Amino acid sequence: PAGYGNLSVSPAVEPAGGPPASGGAQRDVTTMQDFYGEVIDQLVRAGTLTARMHVLVLCGGKEDRTVLYRKGFRHVVISNVDPRPDGATFAPFTWCYQDAEHLTYEDETFDFCVVHNGLHHCHSPHRALLEMYRVSRTGLVLFEPYDNLLTRLGVRLNIGQEYEHASVVCNDLGYGGVANSAIPNYVYRWTERDVVKAINCYAPQTPSDVRFIHKMRVPWVQLRHRRNRLLYLVIRFAQPLLRLIEVAAPKQCNSFAAVVMKPDLPRALHPWLRQDGKALRLNEQWLAARFRRRPPTAAHRDARGQTHDVGRAALGWRRQHTDATPGR
Repeated sequence: PAGYGNLSVSPAVEPAGGPPASGGAQRDVTTMQDFYGEVIDQLVRAGTLTARMHVLVLCGGKEDRTVLYRKGFRHVVISNVDPRPDGATFAPFTWCYQDAEHLTYEDETFDFCVVHNGLHHCHSPHRALLEMYRVSRTGLVLFEPYDNLLTRLGVRLNIGQEYEHASVVCNDLGYGGVANSAIPNYVYRWTERDVVKAINCYAPQTPSDVRFIHKMRVPWVQLRHRRNRLLYLVIRFAQPLLRLIEVAAPKQCNSFAAVVMKPDLPRALHPWLRQDGKALRLNEQWLAARFRRRPPTAAHRDARGQTHDVGRAALGWRRQHTDATPGR
């Protein structure tokens, strides 16, 4: 569905007067939920996501529970590698202990997958993304930090974090780092091409279907926890400029959402492929119209012969060990 790139979202910045003396942490959470909820609303309006779907949340937490419950979702599994939750923590949703990089579910178990600022806590964010793609039937949405000139400058000026110390501090120095450990994770910031290339490598049979939404999300939580308050004050007064960047140059925002849809097979197949029953095969006519086939060389013939010999030897071994009649 069209329209993702033009999604209108409220700026992730504080009012000009700043937060009240108390309740600042709650305001941070609400700001994060606003973008999350607005993207979910957009997907629902487009018909991409419905409240009846069976949804898996990776690297999940109470924020996921709050947003999805408010949006009317009820068939949700919230997963993470946190040993502390129990069955009631995310009620009425189900909780399951799952490593995002090694999900135990079968292919296409869920209709849709969601991850909100969790992939950069994985040892391999790309692997976790592809696990989401594997277990979903329809598609997935991810929210992650974005890599661009402005975010790299922010890290250089010590506004953003290269390693996520604040998350560990906010979790009593025991959790919140890589794989939810006490070791601060490296903040992997994605580009649009990173997402597209990862999907194309995993599923090369069709073009990837990915849409992006960009958002400026100021890291108020970690700025408030710093002993030096100067950065916090500077960013507060820079909010009008941040709003302007979000409108005029959205690809310089520091956060984004990516909506990845699964292909409609066989309609979406590349022209050099065709579907034969449940199997995918080369479209030899398409290839023959573009390439001349080279006659096999001696090396190729030898290689094929060796392969056949190995195959025959393996087949003979299997027959011997299954009491097959010798010589057949």
